[in-house]
Amino acid sequence: MGEGTALSPERIRAVRQEKSTMRSRDLADSLGIAEADVLAAQTGRGVTRIAAHPDALMRAMPGFGTAMALTRNESAVIEKTGDYGDYTPGAHAAMVLGPAIDLRIFPKHWVHAFAVEEEKGGRLRRSIQVFDAAGDAVHKVFPQADGIAAKWDDLVAGLRLGDQSQTLALAPRAPAEPAKSGPAKADRLRSEWDRLSDTHQFLQMVRKLRMNRLGAYRIAGAPYVRALDPGCMGGLLEALAADALPFMLFVGNRGCIEIHGGPIRTVKPTGPWLNILDPDFNLHLRGDHVAEVWAVAKPTKRGPAISVEAFDATGGLILQAFGQRVGEVDHTPAWNALVAALPSLAQEVTA
Repeated sequence: MGEGTALSPERIRAVRQEKSTMRSRDLADSLGIAEADVLAAQTGRGVTRIAAHPDALMRAMPGFGTAMALTRNESAVIEKTGDYGDYTPGAHAAMVLGPAIDLRIFPKHWVHAFAVEEEKGGRLRRSIQVFDAAGDAVHKVFPQADGIAAKWDDLVAGLRLGDQSQTLALAPRAPAEPAKSGPAKADRLRSEWDRLSDTHQFLQMVRKLRMNRLGAYRIAGAPYVRALDPGCMGGLLEALAADALPFMLFVGNRGCIEIHGGPIRTVKPTGPWLNILDPDFNLHLRGDHVAEVWAVAKPTKRGPAISVEAFDATGGLILQAFGQRVGEVDHTPAWNALVAALPSLAQEVTA
């Protein structure tokens, strides 16, 4: 998976037809191919290859009204329903900012894109689906409004690629970066940490020290971080729902981070999945993928920013949760108390 496929488009379509109810991601995994390969095989059959750059795609989205925005990684899927707001471009980072759909976009990873039309439940469902160089999903848009056929046709015609082949040239999937630490630099890390004035400075700081996020957490110690029981995520979500406590949740991949801000109401575990099932916000988290969870305190000009951050067994970041800012303050007593009550890991993780 991630280096193209030895399966012919005809074979992929045949399996797709046999397993018509299976999600494209699951079908791709069962075949050992990339999800983008599944869509490429259907090019010309309700699927059109289009230009992937977000500058054109995201600028067009407000014209389609209410949509469901989906972003995922290997362990979590976030879905927000609302209107796409203003798009701010950037060579290295761009954003969509709105009350419902809030995205941070990294354009170099928007490599392959498809406009998809398919019959679902007796009605035509349209979507824009974007993938990275390895064929893994970056971001998907599912317009919900009626009466968009003309706008849709114009968008597809304007972004349609000359290359409408049914195979893709894919790059190998880049592995998650394992924890990079430097125990001998722990004192310097803490000193630099104390001087932070904004959470966005954190990654620059750890890169300067030739570490990464997880590596820094493993050596910082109290009061900067606390290792939590990896099974705490269900309790965290249940407590948030019980208290209707507004918070911010970040779920993403290399190409896109999608953000929820506000309270949640319905938490429902199903097998290994922890699910938030609210009318305009869904989260699907593989609880069994969570290998490390850290409570992290970063100083800012607006007070300490307290987060809960979950990682998988490879060191990949699954999600981050923060208290929702109120006015000019980066923390709330209720969120801080909730995090403080989460169970600690019995045995500290080694660097």
